[in-house]
Amino acid sequence: MKPQFGYIRVSSVDQNESRQLEGIQLDKKFIDKCSGKDTKRPELQRALEHLREGDTLHVHSIDRLARSLQDLQVIVKDLNAKGVTVKFHTENLTFTGDENPMQELMLQMMGAFAQFERAVIKERQREGIAAAKKRGVYKGRKPALSPEQIKEIKTKVAQGANKASLARELNVSRQTIYAALKTD
Repeated sequence: MKPQFGYIRVSSVDQNESRQLEGIQLDKKFIDKCSGKDTKRPELQRALEHLREGDTLHVHSIDRLARSLQDLQVIVKDLNAKGVTVKFHTENLTFTGDENPMQELMLQMMGAFAQFERAVIKERQREGIAAAKKRGVYKGRKPALSPEQIKEIKTKVAQGANKASLARELNVSRQTIYAALKTD
């Protein structure tokens, strides 16, 4: 039997991925716990590197693999070009790379729905934040650094401290350090 692999994605760490691909015999699973907004997901990248000709990649549904039509088409096309079959269980669609206009249409339509759904979610989020701001409830993200830490950073940098080292020490990005240095 040809190798069977699964790609599973949930949007957050506290979500349970067990319902995806339940009951399907897989040789290996690649599980991401992050947004599907782009393809910069560690386990997706590992899966794409790992898969070889003759393998099958099982995915619960199209929106688990990609939230953008362009990303979806590129991933499926690249895998098919390597000789990898991609099977979406919810939609009951399988892509082998064989030219099939109906399957291509279905992939594009389902991918467009996934992209539309993401856009709607983002719009609702923006509306919710705007409403919360109006009510005075939404304060935004808490600052990564306290005023005391910013003062300490400025002092250390003035004394010649390395910004990257400070970022690691405080568990923040270098960009956060640079932004802190710009504050009054």
